[in-house]
Amino acid sequence: MANTALPLMILAEQFAKLPGIGMKSAQRLAYHVMTMSDEEAKDFADAIINAHNKVKCCKVCENFTENELCPICNDDTRDHSTICVVEAPKDIAAFENTNEYHGVYHVLHGLLSPMDGITPDKIRIKQLLTRVGQGEASEVIMATNPTVEGEATAMYISKLLKPLGVKVTRLAFGLPVGAMLEYADKVTLYKALENRNEM
Repeated sequence: MANTALPLMILAEQFAKLPGIGMKSAQRLAYHVMTMSDEEAKDFADAIINAHNKVKCCKVCENFTENELCPICNDDTRDHSTICVVEAPKDIAAFENTNEYHGVYHVLHGLLSPMDGITPDKIRIKQLLTRVGQGEASEVIMATNPTVEGEATAMYISKLLKPLGVKVTRLAFGLPVGAMLEYADKVTLYKALENRNEM
């Protein structure tokens, strides 16, 4: 992009900061934006700013929501005694698509990774401990991805939860190690949930 206009280069660099977007894809996206009408470009920019300004974390589970409580935490028909702990809000959608899980969630917003400077205080572990400490939960399902960081995070949290007298289980992964939950099919995810093991 050496001969490209500077604003277009800057736009491509911003797209490249998104996960899974390499520089070639970022350049394609930047060029695509240039084909938009002024109104479409404004709507696109407004949607980003609007989401950034209006979406916040649920005060109970840390999922993204527009309100104090997300729709799941606000639903009295859900089993609030079972908490499924996930890495990111996108993982909730994967479980909800199975139509088989009826408990609630807790979003960590990351996984422990001391090499990357992600220590326990950088993710939402304290909020989970406070929530479980209030006594409503009887089971906590550790549903982090089956990666080194996911396993380390699950083990670390389970050790903190055990003294609180809550049952801690881990998904029985019928998923390949290194796979991401968001890409799992419904049946595999349901089986992993159904065959979870106590930690």
